[in-house]
Amino acid sequence: MATDAFRSDVRLTVNGTVHEVTVDHRSTLLDVLREQLGLTGAKKGCDHGQCGACTVLVEGRRVNSCLLLAVAHEADEITTVEGLHGPDGDLHPLQRAFLDRDAFQCGYCTPGQICSAVGALAEAAAGSPSYVTDPGTDPAAPVGLSRDEIRERMSGNLCRCGAYPHIVEAVEDVAR
Repeated sequence: MATDAFRSDVRLTVNGTVHEVTVDHRSTLLDVLREQLGLTGAKKGCDHGQCGACTVLVEGRRVNSCLLLAVAHEADEITTVEGLHGPDGDLHPLQRAFLDRDAFQCGYCTPGQICSAVGALAEAAAGSPSYVTDPGTDPAAPVGLSRDEIRERMSGNLCRCGAYPHIVEAVEDVAR
């Protein structure tokens, strides 16, 4: 039960599990995931929504969790990198591709990169164009993920180590 006017009880569905937590109204989704739920995959990088280290999926859409208030997402399905898995219950295909392509170095940005790539693949499959999509593309058809498309869709995720070529290759592998 909320203890004062500045806190609320919320039910967050994260990685398929419902969590009942009391949160400060000012708490970001990232802070609740990390500090109250112990899900430390998403990282606090810039805390301004510019680096993508905090990327998670909300209703299948990639978002910067450092910019979202937790109380606003009570009815949403939230997926973190810890909740991704493949059809066999093992690694998600993008997690496997990142390992196979050595698409991480220090690993700090990797969870956000993977969640962003999952969202990018879903958007492309749904026919959502990006800024580099050919304007003549059929809006009802999936968007082909060229290297330029992948780079554009992943542009909000920064890697200080410079693993970008391997990240693009990993996303290409799964997009095929």
